Amino acid sequence: MSQFDITIVGSGMVGATLACMLANETDLSIAVIDNAKPVAKPSMDSFDLRVSAITRASENIFRNIGVWPAIEALRVSPYRDMHVWDAKGNGIIHFDSADLSEATLGHIIENQVMQYALQQRLQTYSNVTLIAPASCKKLIENEQQNVLLLDDDKVITTSLLVGADGGRSWVRQQSAIMTRGWDYDQVALVTYVKTEKSHQETAWQRFMPTGPLAFLPLLDGYSSIVWSTSAEQANELKNMDATEFNKALCVASDNRLGDILSCAERAVFPLRFFVVEHYIKPNLALVGDAAHTIHPLAGQGVNMGLADAAALAQTLIDAIMQGKTVNSTSVLRRYERWRKADNLAMMVAMDGLKNMFGSEIGVVQALRNTGMNIVDNTPVVKNMLIKQAMGLTGDLSRFASLN
Repeated sequence: MSQFDITIVGSGMVGATLACMLANETDLSIAVIDNAKPVAKPSMDSFDLRVSAITRASENIFRNIGVWPAIEALRVSPYRDMHVWDAKGNGIIHFDSADLSEATLGHIIENQVMQYALQQRLQTYSNVTLIAPASCKKLIENEQQNVLLLDDDKVITTSLLVGADGGRSWVRQQSAIMTRGWDYDQVALVTYVKTEKSHQETAWQRFMPTGPLAFLPLLDGYSSIVWSTSAEQANELKNMDATEFNKALCVASDNRLGDILSCAERAVFPLRFFVVEHYIKPNLALVGDAAHTIHPLAGQGVNMGLADAAALAQTLIDAIMQGKTVNSTSVLRRYERWRKADNLAMMVAMDGLKNMFGSEIGVVQALRNTGMNIVDNTPVVKNMLIKQAMGLTGDLSRFASLN
């Protein structure tokens, strides 16, 4: 039997970040459990199919835990502009980091790059134990602690259990925390391509009735593709030969970046909207996709999860400074109040955008195109939206705040 102050199930970007923040500033004993092996060092010969648009706030979190230099040393791709346009009209919005005197809007980073850098960082802390690969088999909830039984019959007792184990969270299911949500009528097809024209360190996104198509800038003239569409069309696109797919992608993108010169393998992922009824229970908290999932049209999912981790870390660190225990329900309630309303507001806004841009009603199309053009020509409103996209508005944790 092993005893820990905090046990985090999930060593992905959110779980590993939370562990690093706590290990940086406390002497708590921390276990991080994952059913997968630690991530291998990313190949420099190819890109990961899964990427994330990391905001400036999330970059600050990575800087504050000392992992940003390692991420940069592997591979990051800044984006300085964003072009968004409507396939059913003349609505256009152009976001430019220079309008706020900022160098970038954020960075496109492969998930594997972040996971590798974070897991390497985890292993530098004497008070963190990474247990991987290991699967959780049983959760026993007691009044003062939780007990985990692992698949190799090891027993972990912990004052606070944190579920950072994704949308199909085992921790959430075992603790019987209810969710509310639905499957979208879209899936996401992902790949990466090389284009004839330079992406100009710009994120390009076209909204079509079937779903948004995004070109996200990578290094060496490559772009990551996230194409949200119906399951039927996604399967057709996935099964096309390379020439057919490249032509279809070129047409769907309005030929903004010219011909598609090469394309990697394609994968398809389901899209869901859900939120948990409660972020916490006695001795337990949920963070990231374990607590909420969102449509990827604005790339906010990972950033919301990192903000959860930063808020929970700050809440726990502040509690320790005040002589409180990390599993106190009143302490955990502060975390839930901090993040639940902000996350729900973002999720509802993204769901509304998805439905608005998916509408083929003429009046709705005309209104959204007019609205886009008004925003594009109103600097005050546009700059406010840029700040939100950069994650620099709202109630930020000190980990996410500008240095």
